[in-house]
Amino acid sequence: MKSIPVKEAVGLILCHDITEIVPGQYKTTAFRRGHVVRPEDLEHLLRIGKENLYVWSDQPDGQVHEDDAARRIARAIAGPNISYGDPLEGRINLKSDIHGLFVMDLDYLNALNDIPDVSVAAINTLREVQPGQDLAGTRVIPLCVAEESLAGVEALARERGPLMKVLPFIKHRVGVITTGSEVFHGRIQDAFTPVLRRKFEAWGSEIAFHTIVPDQPSDTVSAIRQALAENCTLVAVTGGMSVDPDDKTPAAIREVCGEVVTYGTPVFPGAMFMLGYHRGVPVTGLPGCVMYKRASIFDLIAPRLLAGQRLTRRDFTRLGHGGYCEQCPDCHYPNCSFGRG
Repeated sequence: MKSIPVKEAVGLILCHDITEIVPGQYKTTAFRRGHVVRPEDLEHLLRIGKENLYVWSDQPDGQVHEDDAARRIARAIAGPNISYGDPLEGRINLKSDIHGLFVMDLDYLNALNDIPDVSVAAINTLREVQPGQDLAGTRVIPLCVAEESLAGVEALARERGPLMKVLPFIKHRVGVITTGSEVFHGRIQDAFTPVLRRKFEAWGSEIAFHTIVPDQPSDTVSAIRQALAENCTLVAVTGGMSVDPDDKTPAAIREVCGEVVTYGTPVFPGAMFMLGYHRGVPVTGLPGCVMYKRASIFDLIAPRLLAGQRLTRRDFTRLGHGGYCEQCPDCHYPNCSFGRG
């Protein structure tokens, strides 16, 4: 490519998009790559500050134009349920095709951005996303990039697969066991279950089993087993999760589950959360904050379970970075730092 004065560019082909910005009003693409410059374009080009233009002469061997480079990177990094369109000003945006859980390998992202002239930016991993939502953008920095850089991107993709994907939420039959003698005897109303019903339904699942039991581990154990016998694919036990002597839910979950992943997390609110598995079915113990906090450990973990992820203790111990909710007067979750380490 070569740079020439704009007044000499009539009849020549632009080799990149040209942006026009009107402060406080809009940003748009005034001229697209491949446009043949016309006499009537000259005044417009000068008005947006283009006294010189890049046009094609001969593209050097081993160099790839920014638009073609963006297409190759997008093709390499996009996994299931992610789509993208044509480049605009050298960049391609990647979008979610479905309602689901956005999952991305952070080490892989860093490795891509270590490649010279490659730029990939994305939203936080493990976010609930909606159809059509922007997830990431990619481009190269110069107008033309070395073939070697793109070959590096594609080699990583062959080795590690796509960088990002969106997991669909699986429709679960949820069993909810409400513990607490004060609820069981009708002294107070069960305020926990309506919150869970609303949240689970928003993720596409249903509460298929619900019962209220007093503060006796044997009753809680029987209720969990009944929920499992009725083919619930996720069980949530509410209440009784603190260190108070009357709170005995953890003992009941331990008795039922062959594997206890965690009792306790570095997340506030939600430190007393518990997760175990009974023959692959997750059984959770939910602390009281889930009932009245806009965002808690439940909102970080439930979408992952509903998307079919099997969690380990390491998944919980790594939640400390970003695990402190700032309790903002006007909650903006999930558009905040909570859970976004």
